[in-house]
Amino acid sequence: MPTDDHGGSAVSDVRTPAQIEADIVRRREQLAETLDEIGVRVHPKTIIGDAKAKVASHVDHAAGRALGTVNRLVAEVKGGLRTETGEPRLERIVPVALLAVGVVGLLAVSARRKRG
Repeated sequence: MPTDDHGGSAVSDVRTPAQIEADIVRRREQLAETLDEIGVRVHPKTIIGDAKAKVASHVDHAAGRALGTVNRLVAEVKGGLRTETGEPRLERIVPVALLAVGVVGLLAVSARRKRG
């Protein structure tokens, strides 16, 4: 059986003009889809959206870690606010209450600035 320069069968590589045209149409459609996908990927709105999603993910992760740390600290502080007999330790409660008021005040100011 005769072979072509690439080692394939010359007889099996014969295609009809209709097959060649169909192949060209299919490849054009694939190329158009690929170009559309590239256009979407490099569009500024897509790039900005991806960047925003990454930042939001990092912020959520950092906020989750911070919340865990705060919860642990609150538990430690709570443990130090009472004596072994269960009596409140005012010398520790007053500073903690003042700190809590300060934090709430800072959060309120921050929220007001974000709205304004």
